[in-house]
Amino acid sequence: MPRTRSIGWAQLKIGSIAIVAMVLASALILAVGGQGGFPWERYPLKARFADVQGMKTGAVVRIAGKDVGKVTGVDFAESQIEVTIEVSQDVRHMITDQSVASMGTLSLLGEPLIAISPGTGGAPLTDNAYLRTSDSAGMIADAASSAGKTLDEVRQLLTDIRAGKGTAGKLVTDDAVYTEFTALLQSASRVAAQVHSGKGTVGALLNDPAAYTAMKASLDDLQAMTAKIRRGEGPLGQLFADEALAKSMTGTAANLETMTGRVARGEGTVGKLLNETELYDRLDALTARLDTLVSGVSKGEGTAGMLLQDKALYDNMNEAATSLNELIAAIKADPRKYLTVRVSIFGG
Repeated sequence: MPRTRSIGWAQLKIGSIAIVAMVLASALILAVGGQGGFPWERYPLKARFADVQGMKTGAVVRIAGKDVGKVTGVDFAESQIEVTIEVSQDVRHMITDQSVASMGTLSLLGEPLIAISPGTGGAPLTDNAYLRTSDSAGMIADAASSAGKTLDEVRQLLTDIRAGKGTAGKLVTDDAVYTEFTALLQSASRVAAQVHSGKGTVGALLNDPAAYTAMKASLDDLQAMTAKIRRGEGPLGQLFADEALAKSMTGTAANLETMTGRVARGEGTVGKLLNETELYDRLDALTARLDTLVSGVSKGEGTAGMLLQDKALYDNMNEAATSLNELIAAIKADPRKYLTVRVSIFGG
């Protein structure tokens, strides 16, 4: 009988130790695997969303990308879904009335989570307080959506190409375009072969040492010329390096600017001519009168017009000039005949 009691007590101790070990193991698993530590190290909060995207209890809760808690309840609240979460006490100061909770995803597969933005300022939330929410699906969901749109666009592009739309579509489906493109590639291949063999200007330039030497000599001459210009040698060098010439050109430019400024302000003859309406009107009137005068002369009006247009008057003047020339010639031939001077003294 004492032996039996001894064996029972030993089994009871082993069982107790096993139970304690299982409890400790469970607590350790909860502490390591569960977000936010032990249950007494977390505090509850709530948030409401229009769509929780299939979220279940146990989903991850993150702040700034770090796991800080988990979802403990997902229930209907009128037309919305109320999500209850438990968050580590260590981040209570980071979750304030300025924080915003939004739906996110762990991966491209779409496993949902709760993402909370750290509150800058504001008061920390009390137990079971409601978080402000946003309908944003998070960066990964946005990336997945963007990738889906990109795939749709690629699919549409391939459809257009198969239908022969656009340049790529015509190149793939139009035999004429394909033939021209093939001919272009063949021509380019022939040109490259000719250049490689030294034919043509480009081929000779690439393969002829004499052409290379001549080009190198030209480049050397150009380099020497630019060096001389930098040293101030020659007319161009003096133009760039002579300070007196530079000052003179600067002064000329300044004088020209001053002169154009005076003209723009209406100073001087040219300025008045360009800016004064009265002077312009007078010149315009003078031009009009001159045009009228020329027009009258061309029509034979007035003395000058008759002189230019009346043939009889022209002939008379021509005859008078001829007679005058004949008279002058006769006087030169016999001056005594035409120039006789008598001097009388005392009336005799």
